[in-house]
Amino acid sequence: MAVVGAGAAGALVAVQLCETAARRRTPLDLVLIDPAAEAGRGTAYATEVPEHRLNVPVGGMSCYPDDPGHFRRWLCRHGESTVTAGDFASRHRFGSYLADTLGRAIITAHGTVAVRRLRTRATRCTDTPDGRLELRLADGGTVTADSVVLATGPAAGTARWAPAALRGSDRFIGSPWAPGALDPVGPSDDVLLVGAGLTAVDLALVLDRPGRTVHALSRSGLLPRPHAVAPLPPVPAPPDLTALPLRRLRTALRRHFAASLRDHGDWRPALDGLRPAIAALWQGLTDEERAEFLERDATRWNVHRHRMAPATAETIARARAARRLRVHAGRITAARPLDDGRIAVGLADGRELTVAWVVDCTGPGLRTDASDDPLWGGLLADGLAAPGPLGIGVATDAGRLRDARGGTGRPLFTLGAPRRGELWETTAIPEIRAQAREVAESVLAPLSRAPQATRRRPTDQFGLPLSTHAAAAAAFRSGLGRVVTVRAKAAEAFTRATALDPGFALGHAALALLGHECGADLDVNRELADAQRSVAERGDDRERSFVDVVTRRIRAHEADGADGAGGEDGDRALVAHLDRYPGDAFALSIAVPTIAFSGVGDLDGSLAGRIVERTAPAYDGHWFPTSLLAFVRQEQGRIDEAGALAKAALAAEPASGHAVHALAHVHYESGDHRAGRDWLDGWIGGQGRGAVHRAHFSWHVALHELALDDSEAVRRRWFAQLAPRQVNGVRALVDSGSLLWRARMSRNWTGAVPVDGVLDAVARDLLERPATAFTALHSAVALTAAGDLPALRRLRSHAAGADAVQREVIAPLCRALEAVLEEQWTPAVEGLRGLLPALRRVGGSAAQREVVEETLLYALLEAGQSDAARHVLEERLDRRASPLDRRRLADLPG
Repeated sequence: MAVVGAGAAGALVAVQLCETAARRRTPLDLVLIDPAAEAGRGTAYATEVPEHRLNVPVGGMSCYPDDPGHFRRWLCRHGESTVTAGDFASRHRFGSYLADTLGRAIITAHGTVAVRRLRTRATRCTDTPDGRLELRLADGGTVTADSVVLATGPAAGTARWAPAALRGSDRFIGSPWAPGALDPVGPSDDVLLVGAGLTAVDLALVLDRPGRTVHALSRSGLLPRPHAVAPLPPVPAPPDLTALPLRRLRTALRRHFAASLRDHGDWRPALDGLRPAIAALWQGLTDEERAEFLERDATRWNVHRHRMAPATAETIARARAARRLRVHAGRITAARPLDDGRIAVGLADGRELTVAWVVDCTGPGLRTDASDDPLWGGLLADGLAAPGPLGIGVATDAGRLRDARGGTGRPLFTLGAPRRGELWETTAIPEIRAQAREVAESVLAPLSRAPQATRRRPTDQFGLPLSTHAAAAAAFRSGLGRVVTVRAKAAEAFTRATALDPGFALGHAALALLGHECGADLDVNRELADAQRSVAERGDDRERSFVDVVTRRIRAHEADGADGAGGEDGDRALVAHLDRYPGDAFALSIAVPTIAFSGVGDLDGSLAGRIVERTAPAYDGHWFPTSLLAFVRQEQGRIDEAGALAKAALAAEPASGHAVHALAHVHYESGDHRAGRDWLDGWIGGQGRGAVHRAHFSWHVALHELALDDSEAVRRRWFAQLAPRQVNGVRALVDSGSLLWRARMSRNWTGAVPVDGVLDAVARDLLERPATAFTALHSAVALTAAGDLPALRRLRSHAAGADAVQREVIAPLCRALEAVLEEQWTPAVEGLRGLLPALRRVGGSAAQREVVEETLLYALLEAGQSDAARHVLEERLDRRASPLDRRRLADLPG
């Protein structure tokens, strides 16, 4: 497989080829042919000028059609943590992203795809006798390939618009992006840019300086319009536009834009809403109408459709206001050199501009047959390619080249700019990445082997088949074993499974879940997209159902302004999945969690019990469902039964984290703090050494020490097992941060609590933009402990626009905690008391949610409401014994 061109289009094709071939286990030799030093940059993204920004926001520039946030997340991981989807990154940064993404795809596919880079140009493509294609190279070599993708980018401009005297002048710069092309321009030299599109804008940014005048000349004198600083959502295009002739289409679109301007105060949403329909609109026109569009409408279309970043537009506006940039409408008809070395450029209306340099900014040509590219020239001359509509680009069938007779028999493909005659808009990343995936599918489809139905698949440890090979299945079993015992390094095991088999859907889905709900350092959306692609290509009904459950859970939390329906839909899907596949232990771990996952959103003890009881027969007496049922029973208040179940599970599997967790709660809720402290402390030092949530078990020991009113023990425990050097990420937030706040509320920590270290151990996004209500509750507690009122308000703003539980529970909680920090005790008491009945919706255990009741008790004491505080303490002591609560009750006045 040969890809000619390794700029943006070539890199995107190569990414798709590597990843798809690896998923399908299709061996491939891939040759990338391009003279550039680094793949992914091309002309557009080689510039190192920071002011050269993308003209599409970050949110539209992902390499993957099914993962729009990929570029933003890459930027966040590479030092730009505050970037948003609406920002405009530098073009050089995007080139780095393309190169890095391609590099990672090559590494992922290693063993299946062998990749070579040839730093030369392809100059000719011809048939071979055996039906393959031969590429001749500028260095004299050849490459024979089964398939070829021509990712050559836009055709070079020819400057045929320029008079011969201008083209022949040494003051004419015909290729402004060539390295060093602008170096001869002196500090005070005036410059004429011919063209006023985005290329001219970029060069104006580079050339702008005091003492120099930059002129920009185009026939219309129109500069690209700016993007909105705060863009609005696209307005969908009116229906049935594709059936209209050009004259009526113009009228319909004017009405569409006018309606958007009237309703939203901006025409941009209307134009952005047209984007999915542009190809169909163009293809619905006759050749005569397309020619008329190019003559009458194309310029205005381009200046509105291909816009400047807001920061770029502001800089350009300042240069124009200072008269350092002057924009002219006109056409060049003559040029003559002057004695001082400058050049006088004559315009059609009789005006003359005198400048030191003239720069061709007219951009790429439309006609492939008019370019000087020997590769395309040879294809057209030999009949292996045919011109596209109006001679623009080339003719294709979904990217496969048509020959001079209209045939598509050759394995010869293209994408991007060469398809402009057929699609019109085809040069932006959102269009090219979709075409790259389509081309990769077309290339690899004949090579993919049909699944062998008679081959027995490996299974997990509970007997469910896995759509992978034996080595990856073994790694998956290891990860699943660690999930059900709540042991460390489950993510490492699943990562090993997907490295062994990049097309293993369940491995990717497991990683997406661990990243989303457990804070594992994983790219959740990338893993989810890989799971979706893989299960569509190679997955059975159970695996498709599981990936769907995972997708619904993650998407429900990501939907801004969700009304809760997405989460409820995901819960129903999870319960339905377990009804069909009760032996799916991973799904059962999600539905009835004790530590790792957030569970079914509206889960209460009775539903959890029913789920475990319904699925238990599929496990034939296995300790795993017994351990889950133990935790459920203690949440239901059936403490004795919970203790017996936990001990039975531990007898079968002493390392069962779920059973240990259930027994820890049994000791706590029964008030058996000394025995609970001693037993759990011993387990942590023995079987618990490999527990993934070892810090959480330490937190349980510290709860016993807190209940025993042993402040010195709490401090020792925190510094030894819960300080940030021991705990990071979400566990630091949930366990370490909450313990500090509880110790402070109960007067068991004198002086400042060391919560700043906890916050430093947690990603800022996790603190202020948490995905789940459970994490958000603990973020609010930690920020309150730190006294960070502005961050607490930002968290409240996030919660107010998130899912229903965050809106209805977390946002009011933040408001109540703000009152605590502001020492407005009456509204704090009212807010906290009103939230207690709704806290179960947040998830987690009663012991974890009790931090809100602790805060209420503190607020009551600070407000001087002794009777109300006494009532809370007496109710707590009725539930369980606690030396701490007895001491606090005795200390109340009266």
